[in-house]
Amino acid sequence: MTEETTLTDQAPPPVRDWPALDMDGTDFDPVLAGLMREGPLTRIRLPFGEGWAWLATRYDDVKLITNDPRFSRTEVTRRQVTRLAPNFAPRPGSLAWADQPDHNRLRKPVAGAFTVSSMKRLRPRAQAILDVLVDGVLQDGPPADLIERVLEPFPITVVSEVMGVPAGDRDQVHAWTRQIISTSGGSEAADKAKKGLYGWITAVVRARADNPGEDVYALLGGAVARGEVSEQEAVGLAGPLQIGGEAVTHNCGQMLFLMLTRPELMERMRTRPEARGPVLDELLRYIPHRTSVGLSRIALEDVEIAGHRIAAGEPVYVSYLAANYDPDVFPDPDRIDPDRDPNPHVAFGNGPHFCTGAVLARLQIELLVDTLLERLPGMRLAVPPEQVQWRHKTMIRGPQTLPVTW
Repeated sequence: MTEETTLTDQAPPPVRDWPALDMDGTDFDPVLAGLMREGPLTRIRLPFGEGWAWLATRYDDVKLITNDPRFSRTEVTRRQVTRLAPNFAPRPGSLAWADQPDHNRLRKPVAGAFTVSSMKRLRPRAQAILDVLVDGVLQDGPPADLIERVLEPFPITVVSEVMGVPAGDRDQVHAWTRQIISTSGGSEAADKAKKGLYGWITAVVRARADNPGEDVYALLGGAVARGEVSEQEAVGLAGPLQIGGEAVTHNCGQMLFLMLTRPELMERMRTRPEARGPVLDELLRYIPHRTSVGLSRIALEDVEIAGHRIAAGEPVYVSYLAANYDPDVFPDPDRIDPDRDPNPHVAFGNGPHFCTGAVLARLQIELLVDTLLERLPGMRLAVPPEQVQWRHKTMIRGPQTLPVTW
C-alpha cells in the first residue's frame, strides 16, 4: 500500500457463498467462523435472492450499523437482496422493515403489552400454564420429550395469550408460524403459510376493533379504530410478534441441551439458583440462535467501515452471533463462562430493532429453566447426546427432540 492509497481504496473482499448448513448440536457455524477470520467486513451470497451483500461481524461495527440511520431496512423492501428465506413478501406496517420515525409510530400501539410491568402481571398466569404441563410429565413418568411436552406448548400458549389468540385457533396458528420459519417446502409453502396467517390476523384485528382489552390484537384493533395505524399496518405489526414465539422453544432447547451435556454447568445451575440470571445471559450469548443471518439493510449513502467503502445502495448484513463472539469484547468467547462480567451481549439485537418481545422471551426462559430444574430432580438425557435430533431446514436452530429422564 503506497502512502497515497487510502483504506477505502482497498480491493473489496471476495464474495463467499454461505449455504444454509443443517447443523446438529450447538457448534458454531464453520462458514461464519471462516468469514470472521477473513476480516471484520466480508461479502456473502446466500441461497435465495439476488447478488451479494456485505457482512459485518465485529461487535463495534454491528452496533454502529444497527443504530445508524444511514442504513435502511425500508429500502430492502424495494429489491431482491441475497437472503436465506425462500419467500420474500415484506408487509407494510412490519416493524422489521420500518425506519424512524415510522418505527416509533408503529411500535407505540403494542409497546404496552411487552413492558416489564406487563410481564410481572403475566408471570403468575405463565407459571400456572407451565405447572399444568409439568404436572402431566410427572404423572406419566419418565422418559419424556421436553420439546413435545413442555418447550413447544408453553411458549405457544403464553404468546397466544399475550396476543389474544382464541384457544381453538392456536394449533392452526402454530402450524403457520412453524412453516414460515422453515426453509423446507420452498417459497410456495412459505407463501401459503404467510397468506393463511396474515388472512387470519386481518380478520381478528377487524373483530377486535370495538372490543377493549390488554392483549395485542385488542390494542391493534383499537389503534386502527382511532386512526393511529392503518389496518394493513396493524396486520404487518402482528405477524412477526406472533411468529416470535417460536424462538423461545429453540433457544431454551439449546440451553437445556448444554446443561444436560455439561455436568459442571448443571451443577452450577442447581446449587446456585439465586445466581442463574447471569448464567442465562451467558448462554444467550453463546448459543447459535439462527442459521446464517437475519434481515439486511441498505446503505443510503457511502459509508466507510473497517477500511472498506460501502457504497450507497449496497446491502449490508450484521451477525449478532459473530458480535457475541468478538474476542475484544468477550475474552475466550468459545468458552461458557458463568461468571462473565460484563456481558453486553446482543442476542436480542440492538438499536431501534431491538427485539420487541425480549422481556417476554426472558420471562419464559427463566420460568422454564427454574421449573424444570426444581420439579424434575436429577433430570438427565434419556439418550446419548449424539442421538438427540436437531431441526433441519429452519432459520432458527434448536433440538427437534430432547428426551430426558429423572
